[in-house]
Amino acid sequence: MTLYKKLSPFCSLALFYFIISFVLRIVLFFHPITQSSFTIFESLKIFTLGLISDVFVFIVASIFLWMYLIFISNLKYNKPSGYIILGIFIALFLYVASGKSIFDEYGGALPKIVLIFIGIKTILFALLLFLPKLRAKIRFCLFAFVIFLYVFLILQNGLSEYFFWNEFGVKYNFIAVNYLIYTNEVIGNIMQSYPVIPLFSALFLITGIVTYFILKNSKNFINEIPTLNEKIKLTVLYFGLFSLSLIAIPTFAKTENSKNIFVNELQANGLYKFYLAFENNKLDYFKFYKTLPEKEAFSVLKQQFPNIIEENTKQTISSDSIENHKNVVLITIESLSADFMKSYGNEQNITPFLDSLSQKSLQFTNLYAAGNRTVRGLEAVTLCLPPTAGESVVKREDNKNKFSTGSIFKQKGYDVKFMYGGDAFFDNMQDFYSGNGYTIVDQSSFLPEEITFSNVWGVCDEDMYNKAVKVMNAEAKENKPFFNHIMTVSNHRPFTYPNNKIDIPGDIKSRDGGVKYTDFALKKFFEMASKQPWFKNTVFVIVADHCASSAGKTQLPLDKYRIPAFIYNADIKPEKCNKLMSQIDLMPTLFGLLHFNYESEFFGQDVLKPDYKPRAFIATYQDLGLIKDNVLTILSPKKVVRQFNLKLKPKAGVQDDYQIYYDEIPLKTERTDLVNNAVSFYQSASYLLKNKKYQKF
Repeated sequence: MTLYKKLSPFCSLALFYFIISFVLRIVLFFHPITQSSFTIFESLKIFTLGLISDVFVFIVASIFLWMYLIFISNLKYNKPSGYIILGIFIALFLYVASGKSIFDEYGGALPKIVLIFIGIKTILFALLLFLPKLRAKIRFCLFAFVIFLYVFLILQNGLSEYFFWNEFGVKYNFIAVNYLIYTNEVIGNIMQSYPVIPLFSALFLITGIVTYFILKNSKNFINEIPTLNEKIKLTVLYFGLFSLSLIAIPTFAKTENSKNIFVNELQANGLYKFYLAFENNKLDYFKFYKTLPEKEAFSVLKQQFPNIIEENTKQTISSDSIENHKNVVLITIESLSADFMKSYGNEQNITPFLDSLSQKSLQFTNLYAAGNRTVRGLEAVTLCLPPTAGESVVKREDNKNKFSTGSIFKQKGYDVKFMYGGDAFFDNMQDFYSGNGYTIVDQSSFLPEEITFSNVWGVCDEDMYNKAVKVMNAEAKENKPFFNHIMTVSNHRPFTYPNNKIDIPGDIKSRDGGVKYTDFALKKFFEMASKQPWFKNTVFVIVADHCASSAGKTQLPLDKYRIPAFIYNADIKPEKCNKLMSQIDLMPTLFGLLHFNYESEFFGQDVLKPDYKPRAFIATYQDLGLIKDNVLTILSPKKVVRQFNLKLKPKAGVQDDYQIYYDEIPLKTERTDLVNNAVSFYQSASYLLKNKKYQKF
């Protein structure tokens, strides 16, 4: 075969990709939303450097095509190798089908996806092994399917980039990443917004036609399968280009440095921009959301914080009592929705210990989680600021030396630790907490004999609490107070935990079981802790990181953000605080109870003070909500603002303080004051983070 025939599948698909990219740039270049004129130099830059970038991106994206083509062979079907390989496939299929594979540890749809993939591979290999006369036809069909899939994805990506530009005027950013996270909502929006059936019918038709011509030009590859020596040469060539591409792609991205944003966006490759969105986790508030003039935003914010300095949230917090340096243990419980508890209407009795503890604690009955992922909950209780657009600060590159609860405790002479039963590298927790002065205690700190049960997320909660007690016993001997933040893991899919602990077996993977075991482990922790000399001098703060689910019928369903929270100590009077509040207010309220004097940058406030103005923040990655005055205000990209009146839907048998369900009724007349309030909070938080002004003193 000639070199071209050997590379014909790559060359044909590459040419098609370049044509689609070129046509797309022309369409976007003249799109009505592209409100800019371009010089000849800028136009050349867009199309030449853009094309070169496309070449390198395609090389990287074609790695799966290389993997498929390079393993096309007749040798693997010879005896006995063919039967051995088939046996391995069958064994893998049975292993995954057993329900006890490593994939089941991750839960969700992953085991089914892997099972289907291995099942298809097993069937196809068996057909090619036992039907040698049909091998050529079967292989051609598979080859045609792979080419069809690549053509379809190239077309679909071009179409997606067009619609994304049509909506936002940019190539892919973190909103596109968010679309993958909220698949149900996005698919629903697409179905309602576009003629999906005609669109995809045309897409499949064009894909079929293009695939036909590519197959016509490339079928020699499977008719004359390359020899092993030729495959080695192709592999060396491909990986040489692949390595070069990994260097060239970010290098060419640096040339996207024009003062004209449209030049940079048109020059950029959409797939690489999508990858960068995953890496950078940012969504620029000032580009996509409604804003106020900077001074006006802080002026509106000042109405909430009378003592803050202009263009900052710095204020002096003082107490008229002596500071109380009790030990503090903050426990953020994985996925503990308010409605798991009896007081909020649950009838399953799955949180008996928490139900009991809440009656002995300062209980916050009207508290909302900032977001719907663990990193958002950790960010809220650690940094005490509203959830800004994009990914949590925990996962951002600029996440260190922030003004945090840990920094306040450090100022007061506390030992500060973050304890996690899993690997703290997950979700960037290690980087975030160590970068903010916390000592990390995670699964790597455990001795083998300290682990009685673990799954993919880490050791069970009992093991984590046992370790925590050992650590705190050692800390207590140092004659200085300690602050330990414990993050639990057991109430997380796949909901596996030790058997014979509760009346729901750990191997049936039940959500109720996960909650009940979490409650059981917490009870055991308190039983152990109560026997330690440091217990009476320790304040326990217990709060969920987020709810078990965020899906609902509305954009931001309030019941999917309502979480329980308590502060427990023998010296703290048991009572209910039913003020509307946010997760970010919990630790400032604790500091108030301890009578701490400190210079604060927190957006969170002490809700027990008489001048506290009730409000709460709830958000997804892109929808930023403020609950205030019985109105939910939502800020969304494209500077969209929506407001809803909140009408309580009482649940029978539940006390007023614990009602969590609301109808969200669109406001007929905009509450401009609440819009400005929401903008001032989120814009100011984004400004301080962007300009590195939310740093510890």
